[in-house]
Amino acid sequence: MDKAKPAAKSAPAKAPASGKAPGGAKPAARQFEAVASRQLGSWLNDQSLAIAFTTYQANMLFFLSGTSQGKWTVHQRELKRCMGLLVTGNSIYASSLFQLWRFENVLAKGEKRADHDRLYVPKLSHVTGDVDVHDIAITPSGRLIFVNTLYSCLATLSTTHSFVSVWRPPFISKLAAEDRCHLNGLAMKDGRPGWVSAISDTDIADGWREHRASGGLIIDVQTNEIVLRGLSMPHSPRWYRNRLWLHNSGTGEFGYADLKAGKFVPIAFFPGYLRGVTFVGDYAILGMSKPRPGKGVFGGLPLQDRLAEKKVEPRCGLAVVNLKTGDMVHWFRFDTTVTELYDVAVIENCRKPMAIGFQTDEIRREISFRPAPRELRSELIGAPVPTSAPAPAPKAAELEQ
Repeated sequence: MDKAKPAAKSAPAKAPASGKAPGGAKPAARQFEAVASRQLGSWLNDQSLAIAFTTYQANMLFFLSGTSQGKWTVHQRELKRCMGLLVTGNSIYASSLFQLWRFENVLAKGEKRADHDRLYVPKLSHVTGDVDVHDIAITPSGRLIFVNTLYSCLATLSTTHSFVSVWRPPFISKLAAEDRCHLNGLAMKDGRPGWVSAISDTDIADGWREHRASGGLIIDVQTNEIVLRGLSMPHSPRWYRNRLWLHNSGTGEFGYADLKAGKFVPIAFFPGYLRGVTFVGDYAILGMSKPRPGKGVFGGLPLQDRLAEKKVEPRCGLAVVNLKTGDMVHWFRFDTTVTELYDVAVIENCRKPMAIGFQTDEIRREISFRPAPRELRSELIGAPVPTSAPAPAPKAAELEQ
């Protein structure tokens, strides 16, 4: 594990969040203690990838990466109620309490900032209001689609409104700020929304809470058909290698949907409340959270009995799973402070990413620009003014005179 480093560099397991609060006051230090399997750092380095993940409980966007020495390092940035996460091309999209952010990598290929080969800088924010954005996806044309959990619909961004609703489950009778079914997950197929997950098919304010143990379902967005029922708090459906993968979070199981038989097929149990999954090759990387104490959202779920049966305490962290065997081949775990994760994504062809946040002066100094292309100049200022042409060279006859 890397040793503690100054602010703006990668934060190790026991390092406080960096930066200063507005007015120059230093924020209270926050310690993140974590452990990992022995080969995790080597595996990340060998795969040339980093893992990005979010926690709304601790208000952080994290980057986990490996080193050439086989160690691992964590870099974090504060983002209030950070949940939905999408890595696409040179961009990272992340939802926060009332905004949806786009971070852009400003380093060219082969360029480094210290030992970081990605530098993500916040470039654009859409103010959605506090609509409880969960999963985020993107179409081939670049249009964002996100799960608007508060209003029980799929939505896209607007320049004039908080959001534009594009689809809602057939059992939802109206758009209302009532979180009627706790719509949460989105799987894309062929560039379009394929399936969504919901905790129940209730059509009343907060009605899903009474059906957490077995009321979960998967809905086909294209047909409006409920293709899977009887799930326990399902999350994170993803279409990968011609299978619809998902978490049956209330049982601690990860698996796939047998769409013909209409049933969930678990491939493994994991000691945590599962949310967030991404894929690389033959592996899935999934997020685990500790159930909240008491009889709230997590109370009375089958997961509690499974943990007792396995004689294991719940964990918060990441698991790298072999899709062929269901084995957890690598893992990362928080020991203190961070208890819940939401989303997970991979940054491929990347050794060590970092991001600039809003708590330090870095955001003021990170400036990049480029000359306008000819078409843009013409659009904004009209036809380009021709430059003075050089005088023609004298002819031989003129030189003789």
